[in-house]
Amino acid sequence: MKKILTQYGAYVLAVALMMPLAQAQPTKIQAAFGDDAGTLSDKFTGLARVMSGKYDWKPGQGVRSVGDVFNLIVKENGLLAGVLSGTPNTGAPPAPITDPEKMQEALKASYADLQKAITGLSDNDLQAPVKLFGRDMTKQGALMLILLDQHEHLGQSIAYARTNGVVPPWSK
Repeated sequence: MKKILTQYGAYVLAVALMMPLAQAQPTKIQAAFGDDAGTLSDKFTGLARVMSGKYDWKPGQGVRSVGDVFNLIVKENGLLAGVLSGTPNTGAPPAPITDPEKMQEALKASYADLQKAITGLSDNDLQAPVKLFGRDMTKQGALMLILLDQHEHLGQSIAYARTNGVVPPWSK
């Protein structure tokens, strides 16, 4: 009986010690997504700066150019921010940006808007249904889809830079 009471006491003590941890606010996925968008912003903006003068370069016929990739990122950020905030952009797409300084500004601004939309989401908002590219998904699914796609384009952009003898700024 003493052994059972000792084990029970240890169990009660363990639960009591763990209660504050269980009540603590867990790291929010929104913060993690926002941080990822910030990292992507820094890297794409840095690449846009060091690749100025090479925006027309592309590895072959029928493949996006350096500038095409950067413009796509700006467009995706606007699309995703609209989906997340419930205010989709229904206007005509803007003209492609070719000026390096304007491109860097557009990338920074598009990621700032995206981060604002991400951090404004509640946990319930993340599970809200949306339609993206004609597919039904949740806001969290849309966020994951676009950020994953952007990581792929980041790899593409790094390859473009290195092929042109340009070292990404964070690698120096």
